[in-house]
Amino acid sequence: MLQLVYISTARGEPLVSQILAVSRRNNSRDGITGLLYHDGVRFLQALEGPTDKVEAAFERIRADEQHRAAVVLSRREVETREFGSWEMAARRPGAEGNDFIDRVAPLLASVSPNVRGTFEGFFRVKRAA
Repeated sequence: MLQLVYISTARGEPLVSQILAVSRRNNSRDGITGLLYHDGVRFLQALEGPTDKVEAAFERIRADEQHRAAVVLSRREVETREFGSWEMAARRPGAEGNDFIDRVAPLLASVSPNVRGTFEGFFRVKRAA
């Protein structure tokens, strides 16, 4: 099973609720799980599932006008799902960084140290900004 982690920049103000609805439908259909984090400016997402389905999902994301500059941070084969069911994490305007990290920590509990470090490092940078 393929696990792909990417980062992209939002164009304008993305319709996150629409992205979430479409992603849930497509991911359920395609057997994809992972984690999508959106902070108002960037998306950081891990996708995992059948290789062809994850690659097709990433190509749809790259073609989506709401994303630009999509960059793959990690691409690896995994034996079992590390993220479990698909989730959406979004920092609310004004939310404290530590509270957010505490809420998301359970979603990262079973993830490899490198992938967990990618997400946690991104959260910390955003908290400091």
